[in-house]
This record gives sequence, C-alpha cells and structure tokens, in this order.
Amino acid sequence: MFSNIRSLIFKLDPETAHDLAIKSLKFNFIYKNKIKKNKSIETEIFGKKIPNPIGIAAGFDKDAEVYNSLFKLGFGFVEVGTVTPINQYGNPKPRIFRLEEDEALINRLGFNSSGSEKVRSRIISNSPKGLFGINIGPNKDTNNKEEDYLIGLRKFYNLADYLTINISSPNTENLRSFHNEDELSKLLDLLEKEKKILKTNIPIVVKISPDIKDENINIIAELLLKHNVEAVIISNSTDRNRENLSNINKLEKGGLSGKPLEKKSNELINKFYKILKNKIKIIGVGGVDSGQSVYQKIINGASLVQLYTGMIYKGPSIVSKVNEELINILENERVKNISDIVGSKNWSWLATL
Repeated sequence: MFSNIRSLIFKLDPETAHDLAIKSLKFNFIYKNKIKKNKSIETEIFGKKIPNPIGIAAGFDKDAEVYNSLFKLGFGFVEVGTVTPINQYGNPKPRIFRLEEDEALINRLGFNSSGSEKVRSRIISNSPKGLFGINIGPNKDTNNKEEDYLIGLRKFYNLADYLTINISSPNTENLRSFHNEDELSKLLDLLEKEKKILKTNIPIVVKISPDIKDENINIIAELLLKHNVEAVIISNSTDRNRENLSNINKLEKGGLSGKPLEKKSNELINKFYKILKNKIKIIGVGGVDSGQSVYQKIINGASLVQLYTGMIYKGPSIVSKVNEELINILENERVKNISDIVGSKNWSWLATL
C-alpha cells in the first residue's frame, strides 16, 4: 500500500511529511501491523525480554508523542528524543533533505525539542507499553553541556528503561568533542555520581559518531567499560562520505543517514565488538531496511538494531517485513535464536587469541 502513495508523500517537503506521519500515528490513521512472533528473534536487554530486535531510532518521535503507536507497528523497542532541557526551535528550515536515488536522508535539525518538562508530562500521562528509551542532549545556547545531560537524567531516570547520551549529532556545535578521552571520561563520571545521588540503576547508553578515528576506538571502548555503560549505539549520522552519492542534495550540510551509512556502520560495530566482546551490548544503526541488513549487523556484533530512514522509504509495514525476512534467514541458517550469532563474523578471529 505504501508504495502506491509514496510518490504523493514525496511531493511534500520532508519535514511536512514527517509531521503528517506523527499526526497519522497520533490519531491511529496508520493501522497496527500483524507481527509474526517467533522465538528465534526474541531477545533481551537491560534484563527485559522484547519480542524482536528492531527498534525505532531517536529522531522520529522527538517529542514523545506517538511511542505507543510505534509499539503497535511492531517495534521491539522505541527510543524518543533527542530531548533538551529547555524547548528550542533547532536550525532554520529547510533542514531535512531526501536523496531518493541513494535511499538516504540529510538532516540538520539541530535538536529541535519541546523541552524536558513537556516531554516528561506526556510520558507521565501515557505509560509506555514496551521497552522505552529516552535520548537526551544539551541545548544549543547552554553554558554547561555536562549539566544539561544531568538535567536529562534527573528528569527521566524514573520514566524510561534506559537513557541514551547523544554525544554524536553533527548538527550541534562542538558536541562531538565528547568523543575526546578527557571530556567523555568527565561526562560519564558525572553521570555515575548523579545516579548514586538519585539512587537509580537506570542503564546509560552512549550514541557515538561513525566518523571517529581508529585510534580513538580503543579509548572510547575502554571508557565505556570503565564507567559501567550498559550499551552503545553505533552509529549516528555522518557528515562525510558524499563522494559516491547521486542526488544533488548530497551538497547539503548535515548528517547523512540511510543506506550509504550501512557499510561504515557495520565496520565500526565489528571493531567495537572485538574490544567489548559482548560485555557491553551494541545497538546497530545505519542502513537497516531488510532482514539481511539486520542479519549483517548482528553477525558483526550488534545485539539489537534501530532504523528510521528505512521507514521513510519503505513505509510503516517495514517492521513486520524485516522481522519476517530475518526469521526466514535464521531458519535457513538453522539458527535457534539471534543471540547465538551475535558477533559470529569475528569468531574465527577470536579463536586465534
């Protein structure tokens, strides 16, 4: 059905189309997907079982308006945000661009957010019906980014199953400086101390950039282990890799997501898995739009995946289609459960250690 109306939707400005999708979900104009249940794709994270490993990435439901509708579409888990302490408009429009030939998006939204208080009120009045994460980040004009993350922790620690610390958006100035050893160590230390003050064990997840240098991978991985981070999201959008794109919008400034990010994301997942060795869960993002794309992320080391751009191009039924394709792949490979093959691409390498 979506393929029949996609051309009409794509005549709209991307942000207008997104707003229409949010309204459609809010008023149940998009029907609940029939999700094929199968033990082979059931999994667990943060001590909770989920029916499948497919999550919706932060950026779609920025202001926590439709998360329960997204569960109805069949997502195994939902992450909202990025939420900033105070409401902010973000960058000037236009700020989202489709690259149809490349099955990609470029965005420079800049953390447009209703603010933590409004989002908190929405969640309190509408309890999430599944594994629920909140992605938090700092305001553009803040004088203290670390304090903004702590505000996010204080606001949401008792309303979510996990909190994602977004240090990797390419659209917020100097945000990626948190990939530096000293700054990341300081931030994670502050979060650990604040958790003790709040007497909470809420899992902390860190979302990283795909553009980090190889020499920083070990440093970041070791810091995640040292500070008891429970999962890492690999990865956010990239502000590089435009050479092989076809669409004229490739010249637009912002973060590139979708199929062009897939290879780079998988390679980075693989590198982190070799260091983390499943001590920290990896959530793989970038180019997920099929059962095969999920399978590749899992064998490279991801325990779960998230998608967003894939749904823009393939519609709301993507979750059920991806799950069905993944079930078929696992059956053909005689795999009982996805957890059995996490990082299996590395097994021959690990055997040499």
